[in-house]
Amino acid sequence: MMEIIVWAIIIYLLYRFIFGVVVPVSKVTSQMQEKVRAMQEAQQRAQQEHTQTHTTAPKPENDKAGDYIDFEEIK
Repeated sequence: MMEIIVWAIIIYLLYRFIFGVVVPVSKVTSQMQEKVRAMQEAQQRAQQEHTQTHTTAPKPENDKAGDYIDFEEIK
């Protein structure tokens, strides 16, 4: 009789653990994965739209990159 009570308690505790911890955690995990996937897709679409709408402006030919402007410190 005692063995049946012990097994019943063990089964009850396993049931509570599975449906109180394991199932909710797995649901939250799957929801988070879906949200991350949706965010990544939205970011990719936005990046594609950005590259399609913004073209690179031609660089001016008379650009003097590398010119150095010397300055003196005034006291």
